[in-house]
Amino acid sequence: MRSIARKAGLAFAAAALTFTGVAYGVTRSAAAEVVAQLTAPQLVADMGAGWNLGNQLEANNNGVPSETAWGNPVVTQALIDRVKASGFKTIRIPVSYLGNIGAAPSYTVNSAWLTRIAEVVNYAYSQGLYVLINMHGDGYKSITGSWLICDAADQTTIKDKYQKVWQQVATKFQSYNEHVVFESMNEEFDGQYGNPTSACYSNINAYNQIFIDTVRKTGGTNASRWLLIPGWNTNIEYTAGNYGFVMPTDTNRSSSIPSAEQRIMISVHYYDPWDFAGQEDGTITQWGAAATNAAKKSTWGQEDYMDTMLKKMYDAFVVRGYPVFVGEYGSIDKTAYDSTNNTYRVNYAKALVATAKKYGAATAYWDNGYNGQHGFGLFNRTNATVTQQALITAIITAAGSTTPTTTPTTTPTTTPTTTPTTAPTTAPTTAPTTAPGGTGACRVTNAVNAWNTGLTNSITITNTGTTAINGWSLAFTLATGQTIVSGWSATYSPTSGTVTATNASYNGSLAAGASASIGYQANHTGNAAAPTGFKLNGTTCS
Repeated sequence: MRSIARKAGLAFAAAALTFTGVAYGVTRSAAAEVVAQLTAPQLVADMGAGWNLGNQLEANNNGVPSETAWGNPVVTQALIDRVKASGFKTIRIPVSYLGNIGAAPSYTVNSAWLTRIAEVVNYAYSQGLYVLINMHGDGYKSITGSWLICDAADQTTIKDKYQKVWQQVATKFQSYNEHVVFESMNEEFDGQYGNPTSACYSNINAYNQIFIDTVRKTGGTNASRWLLIPGWNTNIEYTAGNYGFVMPTDTNRSSSIPSAEQRIMISVHYYDPWDFAGQEDGTITQWGAAATNAAKKSTWGQEDYMDTMLKKMYDAFVVRGYPVFVGEYGSIDKTAYDSTNNTYRVNYAKALVATAKKYGAATAYWDNGYNGQHGFGLFNRTNATVTQQALITAIITAAGSTTPTTTPTTTPTTTPTTTPTTAPTTAPTTAPTTAPGGTGACRVTNAVNAWNTGLTNSITITNTGTTAINGWSLAFTLATGQTIVSGWSATYSPTSGTVTATNASYNGSLAAGASASIGYQANHTGNAAAPTGFKLNGTTCS
C-alpha cells in the first residue's frame, strides 16, 4: 500500500502557493488583552516550513484505519518533538475514517479512533505547531471501504454521511485555537487522469460546500478558523483553470470576521515532473539547471514550469484574498540508481519552497515514513532521528528559517500515557511525577483567541533560568467574569479567580531554556483580557 500513500500515479499532480489575510493570535505579553491579526506575510512566516505525517492515520488494514498498517511504528511525542526541533512549524496529519464510521443514519465515528486522532494532534498542538487534519483515503477508489466517490450513483447517501462525519470531527476540535486547520478532503477525483468531468466536479464542489457549512455551524473557534479545500485532484491546472471549480460560500462564518477577509484556503499538491518525483524505474534521477546528465533529466517540469504553476494559483486565488497551501510535494530516493540523486532532491525541494515563498506561499513536504530506495522519509520514526539532514536544511532555509542545532525540549521515549485524549474538552488528571522543584527565572506568553462569550488561551512557559525545573505549578489570575471550562496539557484549579495549572506527567521537566505549551477554554462575560500575575513555582515570570 506504500504506493498509494506515496501518491504513485499522480502524473498530473500539482502545486500551490500563498496565505493572505489570515488572522491568528500573536504571542503577546501577559498583560495583552486581545490578540492582533496576522497579515498574509506574517502568517506565511508564522507557519514556516511544513511536514506531512504520511502513511500513519490514513493507513488502513482491509478498510479499517490503523496507523501501523503500512509499516510505520505508532506515532510518538518524541517524533513530533524531533520534527519541531528540526525547524518545522506546521504538520499536516492525513486521516482516514473508512471502516471506523458506523451505520446510517447517524454514521457515528468510532470514539477510540477520534480519541487517537486527538492524541496525535495534541502532540503537535501542545508544542505550538500549526496542525492540519483532513479526510484522506475515504475518496480513493483503490482503497477497500472507500465511499467518498464523486462518480458513485447514490450521492444523497454520500453527502449525508460526509456531513455527519465532519460534524463529529469539527465538534471534537471546536475549542482548539486557530493553530488547527481542517481540510475537507484529499485528492478527490474520478480516478481518470484526463480532463475533469462536469458531473464529478459538481459533486466535489458540493462536498466542499457541505464541509464549510457543517464546520461553521458547530460553533466555537470553528466559526472563524481557516478551512482548506481542494479542487479536482489537488491539481493546479484543474483548480485554477476553467474546468469547473466553484468557490463555496461562507455565510455561516462568525460575524466577528471583517467582511473584506476570507477564511477559506485552497489546497493543491506538486509532484511535477512525476518521472523525477515519483516514478520508480530509475531513469530520471536529476532535476533543475544544475543537472549534469541530460539523459537523466526530464524534458519538462523544471524551474520555469514550477514558477509558472505557482503563479497561476496566485493569479487565480491569492489576489482575491484566498490563501493557497501546497499540502504535498517531494521526490523519492533514487540514490540506488544515481549516487548524486540526493543533490537534485535537495535542489527540487529548495526550489519549490523558495518559489512558493516568492509568491507568498506555505508548503508541507510529503514524508511517508519510508527511508531508503523509493522512500520520501526525512526521519526514522522508530527512534525519532533525522535521516535526510540536507533535505531538511534546504527546506527550512528556503522557508526563511534556520535549522535548529539543539535537541527537542521534550523527548519522551514512548507515547505519553496521560496525553489529554480530547484536549481541550478534558484535562489530564494525573499529578506531577515529581514534586515541583526549581525556581530560577521564567517567561510566560499568551495567545488569546476570543469570540462572543468564549475564548481560548494558549500559554507558553519558558524556563529562562540556568537550572532545570522538575515539576511545576503555574499560578495566574483570570480577568473578572472568566471561568475555565476545559483545559489541556495541565490540570487547572480552581476554575476562576487565581488559578493554578499543574504540569502533566509528560511535560513536567523544563531544562534551562526549554518551554512547555498549555492552554484552556474559558467563558467570559464581556472581558476577554489575558490572565495576569504569572508565577512559576512561586517565582514571578516576565
